[in-house]
Amino acid sequence: MYETRYEKPRDTLPRGPSYLHHVLTALKAGRDDHFRQALRVSPQTFDKLVACLENDPVFSNNSNQSQLSVDQQLAVALYRFGHDGNGASVQSVANWAGLGKGTVHLCTRRVMTAVLRPSFMQAAVRLPTQEEKEKAKQWVHDHSCKSWRNGWCFVDGTLVPLEERPTWYGPSYFDRKCKYSLNIQVVNLPNLQIIDFSYGHTGSTHDSVAWNGTKIAQEHDTVFEQGEWIWADSAYPVI
Repeated sequence: MYETRYEKPRDTLPRGPSYLHHVLTALKAGRDDHFRQALRVSPQTFDKLVACLENDPVFSNNSNQSQLSVDQQLAVALYRFGHDGNGASVQSVANWAGLGKGTVHLCTRRVMTAVLRPSFMQAAVRLPTQEEKEKAKQWVHDHSCKSWRNGWCFVDGTLVPLEERPTWYGPSYFDRKCKYSLNIQVVNLPNLQIIDFSYGHTGSTHDSVAWNGTKIAQEHDTVFEQGEWIWADSAYPVI
């Protein structure tokens, strides 16, 4: 038993053809719409993410068995993030990518390790320059009431569903949509550029409370100039 590690023969599962390769070659080169449907980002955004993440040390090791390329690992993670329910199960993602379930887990973990580096987050998410702010104001001026042009950014919360109820404080993750989730606050410009966010709040957390975790909420006196404001729905307080 010490030599084989298994008392009985292993029950192997034959792997089917990988659709991952087709997405990263044929669809990426010729069908942007289908590429976006699979990975939820455009090919241009995908390439930029690969360029930003490929030098992260998490994607290199001293093992004799080399890792998958960074673009393959990122594609696996994005496909998993872009699906819900049974479609996001490890086995479903493994079938789509033609990989083992353990590899799917490793790809997801490595991508999230790289994305959550403080250096990456600070470079990817920042407050707009004065020029970018003026462009946002001009967009509001052109697409809504001219008097509202000083509302140059928007905030809303989104619920990220969890696979199962967390062991610790599980009921606090139960949200209004009857799922276990996390409340993520996102602040963006009209062009959808994210300029601030907060995470780590349970699904039952009200948007008005989770909003307080953003930098803009904590430093609104310095972020907004006289007469400027942020668009939000009725769930948020008037500051």
